[in-house]
Amino acid sequence: MKTVHVKRAFKYRFYPTDAQAAELSRTFGCVRKVYNLALAARTEAWTRQERVNYNQTSAMLTAWKKTEELAYLNDVSSVPLQQALRHLQAAFANFFGQRAAYPRFKSRKKSRKSAEYTTSAFRFRDGGLTLAKMAEPLDIAWSRELPEGASPSTVTVSQDAAGRWYVSLLCEDPSVQPYPATETAVGIDAGLDHLLTLSTGEKVSNPRHERRDRARLAKAQRKLARKAEGDGANRARARRKVAKVYARIADRRRDHLHKLTTRLVRENQTIVIEDLAVRNMVKNGKLARAISDAAWSEFRSMLEYKARWYGREVIAIDRWFPSSKLCSACGSLREGMPLNVRVWTCDCGTTHDRDVNAAKNILAVGLTASVCGAGVRPQRRTPGGQSAMKQKPPRREP
Repeated sequence: MKTVHVKRAFKYRFYPTDAQAAELSRTFGCVRKVYNLALAARTEAWTRQERVNYNQTSAMLTAWKKTEELAYLNDVSSVPLQQALRHLQAAFANFFGQRAAYPRFKSRKKSRKSAEYTTSAFRFRDGGLTLAKMAEPLDIAWSRELPEGASPSTVTVSQDAAGRWYVSLLCEDPSVQPYPATETAVGIDAGLDHLLTLSTGEKVSNPRHERRDRARLAKAQRKLARKAEGDGANRARARRKVAKVYARIADRRRDHLHKLTTRLVRENQTIVIEDLAVRNMVKNGKLARAISDAAWSEFRSMLEYKARWYGREVIAIDRWFPSSKLCSACGSLREGMPLNVRVWTCDCGTTHDRDVNAAKNILAVGLTASVCGAGVRPQRRTPGGQSAMKQKPPRREP
């Protein structure tokens, strides 16, 4: 069996002392400041048709530390600041590679608070993690054990909008090995009434996590709206209560998707899904809330990386494939089918459940495209690649 080397992040909650919280908060602020300064410098150079690389921004950081205005950058560990410059370099590489938009400045209120430490800036010994500039190890709630003999290569500390502190340890996990190969394949049709419908006929109910906490969320948001903009402590407290409700929704949704994707990857060798344009679909004002709550993009991301870990295959078919209108028995295509039609009968006499029929067609076209060699990967991952079905007819030159 092929040996797999998987680097995996293990995330834990921790409870810092007042001194540690103050040090980390300073570090977050300095990381954000350095990132924005470097981005401004590279943007200014870009207007002059010049390119600035990581080495040049690193030299800029050294110069900034020597100025009186930015001397406070010396008070925190230099490693997270250098890592911020590396992240900016990666953001520009993605931009030039047409994989992402132009990098944006980090906001003090909206951006994620995080700092990344490499091996030179932390000590991991006897189950204790001590970061640079700190005298005591972090009080980590070890909810699960690290792999035996694991040695973290990178540590990322973050604080979410609800005020919770997390530490993520990146290390190699030898326990991740490919599952035994099977011949099982499944097609998946994503929906809102049911989160997923499988080609086997199974329907996975939609938990609707946001709807279950909507009353609590609305109450917290009304209290926040009544707080004046200058009412610092009270407004911050109300904002944190709103964030806690959102965090509760996100945690439950993520837990459900992890369990679901793990089961699908364990049971099937090949998984066929649709290449849904979720970013465009949420522009529908009537369905945006429900689509966001279904978290189809997060489901797909989990499915893809777990498939890579465990030796499975995920195939994404063209989003324009008429899976619902095509009879999975005889192959005939209906001209139209409104969304309110959930069961229909083909001219061949076969009665279809709309979603199950779609899942069967998704599986069939995915397997066919895979065998024929058509590129059916998501277009956002392979821009310009051949699709299993053309999304638009080719333009004719005049």
